Amino acid sequence: MSTRRLTQGLSTANGSLAAVFDHVFLQAIGALRRSMEGALLERHGFEERLQIDILLGDLSWETSYTLPGEGVPPRVQAEIAFDWPTWSQTAYRSWSMGEGVDDPPEIDVEIALRVQRMAAAPELATVLAVLPENGPTGLGESMERSGPSVEQHTEAGDDVAHFALEVSYAGVVRFEEDVLEDNSRLDRLLGGLGGWVASTLVRLADLDIAFLPPEMEEGGRR
Repeated sequence: MSTRRLTQGLSTANGSLAAVFDHVFLQAIGALRRSMEGALLERHGFEERLQIDILLGDLSWETSYTLPGEGVPPRVQAEIAFDWPTWSQTAYRSWSMGEGVDDPPEIDVEIALRVQRMAAAPELATVLAVLPENGPTGLGESMERSGPSVEQHTEAGDDVAHFALEVSYAGVVRFEEDVLEDNSRLDRLLGGLGGWVASTLVRLADLDIAFLPPEMEEGGRR
């Protein structure tokens, strides 16, 4: 099947998916990127992906940002996910056709803050002390913080343990009618995320934690 025919099939199955790309979902992604770049954060393009659930019609987009000059893997990073559920697509399509919408479409947002490449298990109280109970409030509702998770792993042939800690914040971007009519308002909704992520990553990077060196680059440099 040609790419054109496959795209047409997806658009039909998901209620004009191309219209979502043109007017809503990519607009939100663009607004987030502008916010992050305005805060001088660096995007890890190789970790960015857009996924489509063919059966359910849900869309999801994931990306990752770090402070400038971090090694690989970075000591601290923010992993951001946008989810556009099928019911939001249905609501958006109804609005675009001039029909009434009881519940405005939404994008579910998750920001996972990671501290990794640690040489020892972290003290949870120390890390949580620099993380706010709630995330940024610019979305209309504060983002709720989840409990921390700690990971430990050892590379094959290496007996040095690597530790990582992750704390997530979850919220929603609600597309009220004024936003649907003027997508540029998304910059106001999402504009504060970049500064919040940057300042939080700086606080995590400033913690008194022993980090393992980054992976070796070509030529033996770190």
